[in-house]
Amino acid sequence: MTKHVPQLTFHDGNTIDQLGFGVWQVPDEQAEPVVASALKTGYRHIDTAAIYGNEEGVGRAVAASGLDRSDIFITTKVWNSEQGYEKTLAAFDASLAKLGTDYVDLYLIHWLQPKRQQYVDTWKALIELKDSGRVRSIGVANFTIDTLEELYAATGVRPVINQVETHPYFPQQELRDYEKKHGIIHESWSPLGQGGELLEDPILGDIAAKHQATVAQVVIAWHLALGNVVIPKSVTDSRIEENFAALRVNLDDEDLAKIAGLDRGESGRIAADPATADFA
Repeated sequence: MTKHVPQLTFHDGNTIDQLGFGVWQVPDEQAEPVVASALKTGYRHIDTAAIYGNEEGVGRAVAASGLDRSDIFITTKVWNSEQGYEKTLAAFDASLAKLGTDYVDLYLIHWLQPKRQQYVDTWKALIELKDSGRVRSIGVANFTIDTLEELYAATGVRPVINQVETHPYFPQQELRDYEKKHGIIHESWSPLGQGGELLEDPILGDIAAKHQATVAQVVIAWHLALGNVVIPKSVTDSRIEENFAALRVNLDDEDLAKIAGLDRGESGRIAADPATADFA
């Protein structure tokens, strides 16, 4: 991992670059050049998922990068239709083959799917994968406080990370407080919101002008200041570089207080609520 990006340490002792690169909605044929651009820029943490359909493109970019595999942190995720102990083990084998590597740095349960009641068995499969050495660290995405507690009660193993929708309009304060108490790192997806509303917010615009930065850079810097892992996505070289340059933006307490005031609570949520979402 690159020395210029701050790192966080999981409760299992492994580390993760706090600023990563996401490839949601990037077609497989585009993933290879896009990830290659990200790696050239300095990213060493790449976040993909089986459902994204681009694990092969990510794998090709990693293989062609000239970088040691140990210098690149790869996250992927088991999709909802593949939950359950045996199906998860098979899904992991498929992801590993597509990525063209013999291990994954971080493997996540992609969604909770509460009505299906398979997440505990799925979590047990992830524990088995970690014990086998083919996964370095295991975590979840889109889990609630109650279900994080349920995983621990059933297995005695807490996820190292929980990846959920998080942005200034929906900062997930209660969840982040719980995670901090239990040594779970918070990871933000949709970190810049969706649809452009957040990037046009006048308060964020004023903060950006103060720091001679873009609003996107200010929002990424906010995630970093809170201690979140953040995985902005772009398919253009200039934006990939711009997002990475957010590492140079240092927000002060006044900035952070103003951004905290943007919290809209539950009305700020953009995507599905994990507590009720049920889709294959």
